[in-house]
Amino acid sequence: MESYLKENFEVEPKNPTEEALKKWRSAVWLVKNPRRRFRMVADLAKRAAAEKKRRKIQEKIRIALYVQKAALQFIDSANRTERKLSEEVIQAGYDIEPEDLAYIVRSHNNKTYDFHGGLHGLARKVKVSLRDGVLSDDIPKRQQIFGYNQFVEKPQRPLWMFIWDALQDMTLIILMMCAVISVGVGIATEGWPKGMYDGLGIILCILLVVVVTAVSDYKQSLQFKDLDKEKKNIIIQVTRDGTRKKVSIYDLVVGDIVHLSIGDQVPADGVFIDGYSLSIDESSLSGESEPINIDKKKPFLLSGTKVQDGSGKMLVTSVGMKTEWGRLMVTLSEGGDDETPLQVKLNGVATIIGKIGLAFAVLTFFVLTSRFILVKFIRGEMGKWRMNDGLELLNYFAIAVTILVVAVPEGLPLAVTLSLAFAMKKLMNDRALVRHLSACETMGSATCICTDKTGTLTTNHMVVTRLWAAGDTKDIKTKEKLKSSISEKVLTVLLQSVFLNTNSEIVKDDTGKTSIIGSPTETALLEFGLLFQNNYTQEAKNVKIVKVEPFNSVKKKMSVLVSLSNGKLRAFCKGASEIILNMCDKVINEDGEVVQMSDKQQKAITDVINGFACEALRTICLAFKDIETGSTSDDSNSNNNDIPESNYTVIAVVGIKDPVRPGVKEAVKTCLDAGIMVRMVTGDNINTAKAIAKECGILTADGLAIDGPTFREKSDEQLKEIIPRLQVMARSLPLDKHKLVTFLRNELKEVVAVTGDGTNDAPALHEADIGLAMGIAGTEVAKENADVVIMDDNFKTIVVVARWGRSVYINIQKFVQFQLTVNVVALMTNFVSACTSGSAPLTAVQLLWVNMIMDTLGALALATEPPHDGLMKRPPIGRDVNFITKVMWRNIIGQSIYQLIVLGILQFNGKKLLNLNGPDSTAVLNTMIFNTFVFCQVFNEINSRDMEKINVIKGMFDSWVFMIVMVCTVTFQIIIVELLGTFASTIPLSGNLWLASILMGAVSLPVGVVLKYIPVESSTPSHDGYEPLPRGPELA
Repeated sequence: MESYLKENFEVEPKNPTEEALKKWRSAVWLVKNPRRRFRMVADLAKRAAAEKKRRKIQEKIRIALYVQKAALQFIDSANRTERKLSEEVIQAGYDIEPEDLAYIVRSHNNKTYDFHGGLHGLARKVKVSLRDGVLSDDIPKRQQIFGYNQFVEKPQRPLWMFIWDALQDMTLIILMMCAVISVGVGIATEGWPKGMYDGLGIILCILLVVVVTAVSDYKQSLQFKDLDKEKKNIIIQVTRDGTRKKVSIYDLVVGDIVHLSIGDQVPADGVFIDGYSLSIDESSLSGESEPINIDKKKPFLLSGTKVQDGSGKMLVTSVGMKTEWGRLMVTLSEGGDDETPLQVKLNGVATIIGKIGLAFAVLTFFVLTSRFILVKFIRGEMGKWRMNDGLELLNYFAIAVTILVVAVPEGLPLAVTLSLAFAMKKLMNDRALVRHLSACETMGSATCICTDKTGTLTTNHMVVTRLWAAGDTKDIKTKEKLKSSISEKVLTVLLQSVFLNTNSEIVKDDTGKTSIIGSPTETALLEFGLLFQNNYTQEAKNVKIVKVEPFNSVKKKMSVLVSLSNGKLRAFCKGASEIILNMCDKVINEDGEVVQMSDKQQKAITDVINGFACEALRTICLAFKDIETGSTSDDSNSNNNDIPESNYTVIAVVGIKDPVRPGVKEAVKTCLDAGIMVRMVTGDNINTAKAIAKECGILTADGLAIDGPTFREKSDEQLKEIIPRLQVMARSLPLDKHKLVTFLRNELKEVVAVTGDGTNDAPALHEADIGLAMGIAGTEVAKENADVVIMDDNFKTIVVVARWGRSVYINIQKFVQFQLTVNVVALMTNFVSACTSGSAPLTAVQLLWVNMIMDTLGALALATEPPHDGLMKRPPIGRDVNFITKVMWRNIIGQSIYQLIVLGILQFNGKKLLNLNGPDSTAVLNTMIFNTFVFCQVFNEINSRDMEKINVIKGMFDSWVFMIVMVCTVTFQIIIVELLGTFASTIPLSGNLWLASILMGAVSLPVGVVLKYIPVESSTPSHDGYEPLPRGPELA
């Protein structure tokens, strides 16, 4: 079975090939209900059509943006007059029609832009202040006139459509036809109402199956809809009511002033207000990979594009479906998401079992019909055919079809979807947003987590605690003591460096409370600066910003060029201490004078940096350089205004405390116990990284810590030697992270999860088996390339995702074990009985009820079990392990043998054992067999809660879904036997027979205990497909 599955039903969890997707589709056979089975499977034809449509739209956009249709636009703009305003727009107080406003950016036409008065003209027409932004009170009015920033989405499918889908089951349709014929023939032969009971019972049971199935599918679809909306929700920084705020992308309106920085997605169409070195990647919209530089001459920004470099502000001119991105978004969701490896594998299992079931169904019908004809032949009645004979044959056909209903486990692939939907919802509550379904599965196999330090292992609440300036190291305790120990000249240039060289903003809320919007490092520096100077705007008033180079993870520094009040230019630079120190050849002394830096002074500063780092402090070096000659021209691209890269003067080195998050040490230990290696990959100083790694329990005595430059110099052979011991990589570039992930996956065959927050982390996130983006610190580009977004940036949440990943895999294995046991017993019981006695003890209605127990209700009970702590005491699931393990086969075969023995004894010797006499003894015996069979499944479902541990009751009462399913199954079984005998062909049982049924079912529990003492081959992976944990020093 496994070799067949690997050959035909194997797909990659990430970016599977079109060939693999087509291969398994062609291998699937005997699908009862394609509409339901493939509801959560990508529609390749629809996807191809959507891709074609998307490319057409992209081509149109590309032509509009780059070819510009110059002649046509020239004619258009020459003849263009302002459109007459509608009554609605006039009453709202605006001076431009929404269509005119949208056309300006969409056409990229400067003449139309100038026709409307440029930036300030547009701001006047949409009634917004470029300084204070939109007023909150105006938002409903703007949404009414200019629209909402939401895209047209497919409406949620109503419940009746899911009921219709469930009714498309081929076998159920055949059964309904049989039931209708049965009603007609029954009434004709047995009269009204007795003749209709058998057929009506089948119809009612089919309706029950359909409704339960449809409700389960409908609830899943609602969960996916909510998660999908959350995936698309982006938090944007805007200026409103004169202050900078964070708002949801859905709340953005025309007139909003949006702040953009590296890695952001442009949330709507708009025009450039101001900024520095703003570079936009428009490939998602136009297909063009070359970035576009945005300035006042090329001011148009399109929704859906990404900020590749720089920063800036934009005025929103159109939102939602009035943007080109809105039109494109409609095509992006067409065709659905790729199916997960488990879904594909279980489609394969369902195909194999379906073929076996079909053979049994055909054989059962053949044996029953042959015996019936043989009996008629022996009695010499071959020439006499009555209406009852036709009804008997129809009943045989219905039983054969019902066997097929039970045999084809349609619920197997759908159980994966159910389990994943449940896991995704629970993970959302645990602050993890799953973007790709397959990530839930793959995380259960993760053998290595490459994690960032800042914000993931640490709290990201940074505070400056140490300062080195003018040759002296100081603790930041009291403002007065610190101020008295620094000369006025040193303090002046230090505060200039803090307040001018920053990408953050100090804002006041409605209550007048000061807060800082920006990165945690910048926030810590600004809070430090505010200790000395409350009037933080004073520095900015006397200078003019000429050029800004925002921080990025490659250069590891941020620079700014300013024009001082005396007309001179000064450059400020801050960043990774060693890098900035190497750019400096001078230092400020205690008197505030700039002096040449000696080798001794450089070594002293290096010792300070290492000292701070060994105390687990993040070190930032601040420097400046006065430029005697230069231009202060507005042309920020001028070569005269390039920010220098050398000959700076060291101002200070600050040590920033970023405490380790509570619970991280325990979470790392949990990972090590679970066979998951944790590696820290950070841009910080190696001493800081080592100190934090030791505190977290990542760096062990025999572990290795290296820096990025050293790592880059190593050959592949050297990497093979060092990477198994590598626990910390410091001063790493995004390319180092990508190289490490690729090497771990391709050479060492590890299943790698990697965290990332910056734009440059996107390749590593994309390459990893599981990409984990940070929800708070992460850029939109990082999130878009990730499989899971960690909403609270906490390492503990990553461990929770790993637990759920393992839980999904194990839950599906439990369900498969349970369902295969029911399949084997139901098929063999009816087949053997048909061969020996010429009748089937389980009727069509009873088999339909059993099908619901093992399919929809079984999936609900077993596939939604929450994870337990024991899951993280096992090693990861191997890449190529058999899905149906020897442990599962042992349990399936053992339980099936027990149940078949019990049902066989009842079938052939039940009347004598149970002392059944009288005319209804056969009906009582068949009811007893049905009741015992159902209770065997109820107790076997409890058995399936754990495939290896003896105590299967532990935690059962905490799983409310499992308990509800158990109670409902038992309650409805009582109703079927005691009250619905007319439809279900049952007879009410005495108390003793009920007790006997329950006890025979309950014996499944001790049978399960005995089975678990039977050893399986140790050469195969133990623990349901898990490989044994390494012991001793190699575990570290």
